[in-house]
Amino acid sequence: MRRLALPLSTVLVMTAVVPAQAAPDLGGQVLPEGDGWASAGGGTTGGAEAAPENVFHVSTAQEFREAVSGDEPKIVRVEGSIDANTAPDGTPLSCGDYAVDGYTLEEYLAAYDPEVWGREEPSGPLEEAREASADAQAERVRVEVGSNTTVVGVGDDAEITGMSIRVINQENVILRNLTLSDTHDCFPGWDPGDGGEGNWNAEYDHLEISGSTNVWIDHNTFTDGDNPGSELPEYFGRRYEVHDGLLDVVRASDLVTVSYNHFEDRDKAILVGNSDGRTTDRGYLRTTFHHNHFDGLGQRAPRVRYGQVHVYNNHYTVATDLYQYSLGVGFESYLYAENNLFDMRDGIGAEEIVANWGGTDIVEHGNAVMEDGRGRVTEVDLVEAHNEAHPDRALGTELTWVPQFHTRVEPVHAIRGLPREAGAGLL
Repeated sequence: MRRLALPLSTVLVMTAVVPAQAAPDLGGQVLPEGDGWASAGGGTTGGAEAAPENVFHVSTAQEFREAVSGDEPKIVRVEGSIDANTAPDGTPLSCGDYAVDGYTLEEYLAAYDPEVWGREEPSGPLEEAREASADAQAERVRVEVGSNTTVVGVGDDAEITGMSIRVINQENVILRNLTLSDTHDCFPGWDPGDGGEGNWNAEYDHLEISGSTNVWIDHNTFTDGDNPGSELPEYFGRRYEVHDGLLDVVRASDLVTVSYNHFEDRDKAILVGNSDGRTTDRGYLRTTFHHNHFDGLGQRAPRVRYGQVHVYNNHYTVATDLYQYSLGVGFESYLYAENNLFDMRDGIGAEEIVANWGGTDIVEHGNAVMEDGRGRVTEVDLVEAHNEAHPDRALGTELTWVPQFHTRVEPVHAIRGLPREAGAGLL
């Protein structure tokens, strides 16, 4: 049998080893041009210009707190799991460790039970002890991030639990590839006048953007983790709520892009603007939400006041007994919603997707629903569905602005696979 001799060049090609591609340097990446409102102004670069001595690897709450402070350009790489409820030396802290002046939940419940106390607001030494205990926890779990900062998770398992991260009066901040879990309040307060029947009110958002500009929030997971609100007990006939929001963009913050995040299993999720009376928010709160997975949320995905807010190409899994609405049209809001996909479950109808919270108009087009995660994607007129069900709170569709900063708006059917792309560990 005759053997064929391959040319040497061919042999080399066949046996060459292709080098493995290095993982992208997430810390050095900046927001692409035109990617939402945060690309406006000077753009959002975070700590991309950090000197080598300002690149930090952190694995404890104390290291994180120290690394994110200050305004110099810096990159903070989070490794593994960080628990905010720890002492500076790393010792775990329970709710009991924060309690001062004799506070206990049992005594609080006994003292302010409406059958005993009535419908007045709690007051006196025990309420003061609750407030002092809350202050002790706040000192540990609230952490403020300075300007020109990139915070990025290393690998696919970087998690910060129990921490309320705050970007207050800062600029040029990036947070990516992080799981932010169970930012719980050990000392919720009882307000007997809230909502007519009373409510428990908790502090601490997972992430608060307040008075800040050019912020990019990308590929993070916001979750209650092992402490879901659905499993919390009831006291005084109301759920004992230990969580506040997942994300707030408030107090004249501006130029924010929220992309490819997974927001899951929370009643009250996202606020843009936190008060009808805060007229200083006019002209600010410009925010873009795109390619996020809003998964099992009860309400506020987002609820908007004042701001020009572009919501496009997001995937909503609408499935919870707490569900009230997804898009909240609030006071002087300018909400532009396009090509979002709503996976409607548990018998929830399209007429419940939009809620009027004192707004007048919403521009929406190209949005669609599908049933139970399968079947045909059907385009729906969200305003028409809302107005037919709620004629006393009818909304208009006046066009007051047109989004200029956005990536390609994909066809709505292309969003079916988005849950496999949104969240931490998927960059």
